[in-house]
Amino acid sequence: MMKKKIKQDSNYLSVFEPTVTLKDKISVLNALNKKYISGTSPIIREFENSLENQFSSNKAVAVSNGSVALDLAFQLLDLNENDEVILPSFTIISCLAAVVRSKARPIFCDVDSNSWNMTLQNVKDVFTENTRAILMVHTYGLTAEAKAIQEFCKDNNLLLIEDAAEAHGQTVNDQLCGTFGDIATLSFYANKHMTTGEGGALLINDEMYYDKALKMRNLDFDNSRRFQHENFYWNYRMSGLQAALGISQISSIEKTIEKKIKQASIYNNILVESDNLQIPLISNQGSRNHYWVYGVVLKSKSRDELSSYLHNEGIQTRNFFWPLHMQNVLKDEFKPKNSLQVSESLGRQGLYIPMGDHLSKQDQITIARKLLTFVDG
Repeated sequence: MMKKKIKQDSNYLSVFEPTVTLKDKISVLNALNKKYISGTSPIIREFENSLENQFSSNKAVAVSNGSVALDLAFQLLDLNENDEVILPSFTIISCLAAVVRSKARPIFCDVDSNSWNMTLQNVKDVFTENTRAILMVHTYGLTAEAKAIQEFCKDNNLLLIEDAAEAHGQTVNDQLCGTFGDIATLSFYANKHMTTGEGGALLINDEMYYDKALKMRNLDFDNSRRFQHENFYWNYRMSGLQAALGISQISSIEKTIEKKIKQASIYNNILVESDNLQIPLISNQGSRNHYWVYGVVLKSKSRDELSSYLHNEGIQTRNFFWPLHMQNVLKDEFKPKNSLQVSESLGRQGLYIPMGDHLSKQDQITIARKLLTFVDG
């Protein structure tokens, strides 16, 4: 059935709208006045310093987006086609693309049905003697079983890349996400807890990785031999204006998180009434949900029909990630022999609903009530 077309005006409740404050605007204007607009401006290092302080990292490398950060992280590892990288199937395709472009072999694990994140047991289920690295991803407001996976990597001499793109300010037993991996990656896309519009970063504690990452983001420039290059590296720089916005936004992370948690409690109090709906965990194994998004999983009725119904009611939704092991672009040789039931179920039956400062409490109540009308009607 064709969806009724709705004019997306002020009455249409979008999934997300970025928050840009007066302080953010002043920060960007100051950068403009100083002509700090390029990717080699001093403000880039200032932004990186802010990231290092926020994430307790030795070194941060700002780049043009989160996908680039993942690409660089895997290029730093020098993997080959015989090396296996374990990653969750339930995550964004940037993760898979970075593994494939590194020439390594992606090995997909399933995720936990309650937290929607990878656990140590998920990893162990697909671990082999060829495993060289693990890509640990924190998804939708909760976290992977970070400490256990980190210890497993140490015990088995594995490299750990931590994708904390959706986990700014998130902790596991008081340890910050972004500090578990040998290299961690961040995304500052518009819908993240802090944004630079586009943008990303690597958090690195190894000096050799750090020095190489600086060259890899900047065409292999070296001031001692300015226009002589040893490698065909790309331009992955972040602009100065993006960094200026990031410096301002990073100071508001805690406030942003508390707002998300407060909004989620409104949804929780209403949606908990339904037995036909799985709502997010409030916390899980030492980690409080930060509700990067507010996701729900339908237990019986059709997710796609719910999405269409809410659209016709003026409410935007987004489907959950489609499992990586089921992507059309994936070569057959990389597809697992067994199904990954949780990832597949989440991909078919999960979606998330609007969150953000553009919503009033009454908007949220309306959204939740309409959702209940569909699933319980």
